[in-house]
Amino acid sequence: MTPVIKKIEISEAAVPLKRPFVTALRTVTTARTLIVKVEDSSGLIGLGEASPTPVITGDSVSSIKEAVNEIIGPKLIGKSLVNSEDIKATIDQSMVHNSSPKAALNIAVNDLIAQHYQVPLYQLLGGYADKIQTDYTVSVGTTDKMIAQAKELMNASFSTLKIKVGSDSESSDVEKVAAIRKAVGPSVNIRLDANQGWHYKQAVSAINQMAKLGLDIQLVEQPVAATDFEGMAYVTQNTQTLIMADESIFSVQDAQRLISMNGCDLINLKLMKAGGIDNALKINTLAETAGIPCMVGSMIESSVSVTAAAHLAAAKENVKYVDLDASMMFSSNPVKGGISNKANQIFLPHFAGLGFAQLSK
Repeated sequence: MTPVIKKIEISEAAVPLKRPFVTALRTVTTARTLIVKVEDSSGLIGLGEASPTPVITGDSVSSIKEAVNEIIGPKLIGKSLVNSEDIKATIDQSMVHNSSPKAALNIAVNDLIAQHYQVPLYQLLGGYADKIQTDYTVSVGTTDKMIAQAKELMNASFSTLKIKVGSDSESSDVEKVAAIRKAVGPSVNIRLDANQGWHYKQAVSAINQMAKLGLDIQLVEQPVAATDFEGMAYVTQNTQTLIMADESIFSVQDAQRLISMNGCDLINLKLMKAGGIDNALKINTLAETAGIPCMVGSMIESSVSVTAAAHLAAAKENVKYVDLDASMMFSSNPVKGGISNKANQIFLPHFAGLGFAQLSK
């Protein structure tokens, strides 16, 4: 008998981070996240996660619960997993926005589908690789604190660091990045993430100053406000450093618009923005067609959705960059299983689905 969705549950977890996570937009000391379980009539359980990030997605703990429990979830009960397109369309079309609860449900449904095929999800999605390499983020702070964290990460075998900038003047950011580059030497890759913290003219000034200083910046992520597509295009067209769009792109339509403006060189795919794996795949396909590589990143998320993002990253050849350090920042994770980490290496689980299936029996 074809399995159908039988029950949906959502639970909240609050986990202290190992150290505060500080960006131009926010400071996080304790991660609040919501774990979604979707059970089918055969007894299998798919896991998903929604990370409330009001300053980026607009989703809060209460709005996520309302969306899952009262609006989207009830419409999925009784739907057959054979008709996965119907399930995924229902998730997308039940309400506008609310990308994080949509992501949680979409992840859980994909987990269930892969479990029924008895293969790891990354293999079902494309199976390009079974391990990936991630960077690790250095939070905004004093120059001394940022250098200390950068050295700690370098000594822990992280070869790529993502440096948060954009909370100070561009001249201060340039000085900090120059000091970090001097401290870690030339062998470490440095990426920058301004989290919308610069005006477009500040961004061009800072990025070009760093280029003149020979700081060898691999890429700069979201230098200007998410809605400033013209600013993104200006920065992209007036710098030689690769410019990555993050908060500017939630949907295929956003990606299509920015690509048509020559508004970015790279795109950061995040499940919480896209509303899940399937919409992220659509953005990646569009980007690949336009010759634009992608990165897979995350918000401050636990091992559940970070594992889902890792499956996406490992599945596709066009994903050239990975920023999936978030679950490593947790003092503990709410669910055991999923990906495993060894320094900058992320290993995909070989269990069916996301790799938490053994916990669902």
